[in-house]
Amino acid sequence: MFEQIAYAADGVPAGQGGSIMAFLPMYLIMFGILYFFMIRPQQKKQKELQNMIANLKKGDRVITSGGIIGVITGIQNDYLVLKVGDSDTTKIEVLKSAIIGLRT
Repeated sequence: MFEQIAYAADGVPAGQGGSIMAFLPMYLIMFGILYFFMIRPQQKKQKELQNMIANLKKGDRVITSGGIIGVITGIQNDYLVLKVGDSDTTKIEVLKSAIIGLRT
């Protein structure tokens, strides 16, 4: 009729804390896989993009996040002046953060 429950010294029923510890290695392995396949490559790609933006110079052909392709004609602190199109008078200003790559 009555079941006896074994209690550990701290008053918690025996066997309750072991289930969390049994899954801990699995959680650590899953985090390691997530880190090496998702987080680390994304950080590396972001660092390469920041390095590329820091090394931009006049005459580079760039692509913006909006899909605009242009040639850099001027560089300021936080934005660039791009020449787009065939005429020399068509220029736009874009933020450096909008640059996603160089066009070869």
